[in-house]
Parts: sequence; structure tokens; C-alpha cells
Amino acid sequence: MALRRTRLTPAVALAVALLAAAPQAGAQPKGKAPAAAPAPSGAATSPTAATQGLSLQGAPQIAAKSWLLVDVTTGQLLAASEPDMRVEPASLTKLMTAYMVFNAVKEKKLALDARPPVSPVAWKAIGSRMFVDPAKPATIEELLRGLIVQSGNDAAIILAEALGGSEQGFATRMNREAQRLGMRNSNFTNASGLPDAQHYSTARDLAILASRLIDEHPDFYRMYSEREYTYNNIKQPNRNRLLFIDPSVDGVKTGHTDAAGYCLIASSRREQPGQGFSRRLLSVVLGTASESARAIESQKLLNYGFANFDVVRLYQKDQPAANYPVWKGAAREVKAGFANSVLVTVARGSGDRVKGEIERTQPLIAPIDKGQRIGTLRVRLDDKVIAEQPLIALEPVAQGGWFGRAWDTIRLWFK
Repeated sequence: MALRRTRLTPAVALAVALLAAAPQAGAQPKGKAPAAAPAPSGAATSPTAATQGLSLQGAPQIAAKSWLLVDVTTGQLLAASEPDMRVEPASLTKLMTAYMVFNAVKEKKLALDARPPVSPVAWKAIGSRMFVDPAKPATIEELLRGLIVQSGNDAAIILAEALGGSEQGFATRMNREAQRLGMRNSNFTNASGLPDAQHYSTARDLAILASRLIDEHPDFYRMYSEREYTYNNIKQPNRNRLLFIDPSVDGVKTGHTDAAGYCLIASSRREQPGQGFSRRLLSVVLGTASESARAIESQKLLNYGFANFDVVRLYQKDQPAANYPVWKGAAREVKAGFANSVLVTVARGSGDRVKGEIERTQPLIAPIDKGQRIGTLRVRLDDKVIAEQPLIALEPVAQGGWFGRAWDTIRLWFK
């Protein structure tokens, strides 16, 4: 079958003309060796400018070793500097620990009211703790809040042992899960983020992880917006300062060691006036010099993203984009569209440089299944393909009768 290229209608072309795109966060080379660690806490960190993504002139200077800003709504990278530098993730590691526990609960491998035992290793955990009493084990739900809000290393170890048998066994599972998610430049040796020469990740990989966690576990993700948590009569605040100063921020996680510096993954969700949907941005800031710096630099990135980029909805989920002729079918046409709403991020002022086209399978011959790919929406910026979206059949088309199929066969000979 040949492919027939069809220009979009003027109305659709005008909408697509607002599009701009960037490389997806999952496509990056694997580093050859761990990068140098960020500056120790208290040391000055030189500002770095955006080097990748849709970043515009005037992108902010960020005082961090490595950073990234992504639009979670569309999956597009907006700006980044050294996103593939291997760094010590510190307590950002606990995002993977939580994600795996969320999966286990969803798959009914763990129950929220279960009370796993507190091993001597967990009880003697160093660093931040939720202070679990071995004589009164906490539930999985309590441990999750202790892990997320209080950043408890004891909670991380208990959860790891409950799911992996041991923290080492859990780390093996963490690495297997990282590969499944496309985190190609990460390696985990523990569940809490305590320093280890072979324990590392990147801003890009952490953005992949955080985005998947938000998308796949919205109910559990609400825990990341909790400003404090009390367990064992000990109240501890969430270390994410943005939760207290920006009402649109609802997560995600802080991290700190002397080698890693101060780190923060932050996410903000804001309504788009007149658009009928909200938009979510995610920033990853690694290796700042202080607790206040990580909050300031993260807020700077989020504000930059909302001020300089917009999300445009081109098509609604399951809404027909066009009707196309079908050969040898019980119906003469099939409705075509997209499995999900087509949302794209555009840099303000770049819309007139974007063109879109649909390349569809030709001829379309029945039977056709609902959801079957029958073409591709391609978007070009200055004659360069910058985004693609599968075009699918929104309805099935059964095979036609014998006479109709025979007649269409003859017609195709002359087409």
C-alpha cells in the first residue's frame, strides 16, 4: 500500500501552526562514567544557562549543577542544562522507592493496612527518620507518608525489605524498573539515597520517573502536597518550601547530602484561562548551594515556563479529525482521529513557522479495527519534523460483501 499525503484543512493548519516541540526526555546517551559531584552545601554554584529544549533567548540563569524543565502535559522538554550529567540523587531516590510501592499496592501485592516488621537495619537507619518503633510497626500507608513527607530513611528500608526481601534485593528491582521506564543513565544501590559511588541518576531520568509517578498514581501523588506529618507523636514538616509559598505547587521531593548539594524536584499545576484544561510543569534542580537556593531556582524555572510557553489543544480525544474512504468495506468511509487529546507546547511567537500534514495509509482496505493506525500526523518547524502523532480509526469497518469486494478490486486495478 502507498502513502498518500494530505494537507490539513485551513482551520486545523491554523491550530497546528501554533506548535513547537523538542526532543523527548527519554532519548539520551548513556554516560561513560559518573560525573563529578555537585558543590558541597554552602559552596557557591555558578549559574548555568539553558542548552536544550524549546528554551528561548532570555532563559533564566540557574545556580545549579544540572537542571531541567519539562511540560508534563505534553511531555516536551522546555529547557535544560547538563540534563544527562550523572549526579548523586540523595533522597530523590525515594521517588523510585515510592513508585514501586505504589505499583505493588495497585497490583495487590501489598496492602495499605499491612504492618511489615522493623528490622535492626531499619531501626538504626542514619539520617532523616520517621522514628518507627520496632514494638509498634507502622502500616504501609503510614510508611509511605513517612517516606514522602518526612523523608524517613527508616521508612524507605522497611518498605524495601517488605517488597524485595532485603534492601539489596529491592535495589536490584529498582534498577530493573529504571530500565523499563527508560532511565538509561541511573543506577541504584539502596532505597533511601544514602551516598554510594555506584548510586547515581540524572535530571532527565528523574524527570521521567517523577512524570510517570504523577501520571500513573494520581491518588497517591496527593501525599506529596502534604505540608507536615505526625507519626509517633513527632510532627515533621515537608522540606519542600514551595508548598508553603506557591499554591499551584503540589509536589514533589527534596534531597540533600554534602556531595549532592541541595536538590529539588518541583511540580506546579495551573489552569489555562479559556482553554478548559490545566497544565503541569515539572522542574528538576540538582546541586544548589542551600535549601533556600533550591526553592528559589525551582520557582524561577516554573515561572519562566508558564510565562513563555503555552499549551495548545489541537484535537480532543476520540473526536473525528477527518473521514477517509475505505475499499472493500461494509462502509465507504472511516472516521479518523487520535487515541488521546493532541496537546502541544508552543513557544510564544513561533506559531507562524509551524506547518502540519497528515500522511495516511492509501488505500485503506477493510476490515479495519477500532484503534488501528491508519496514518501519521506530522508537524514541521522550518521544514524540520519536530513531532509525530499516530492517526487511528475511531470505529471498526467490517469487510463488505462478495460483490462489493470484487468491484473494488477491479476499481483498484485502474487507480
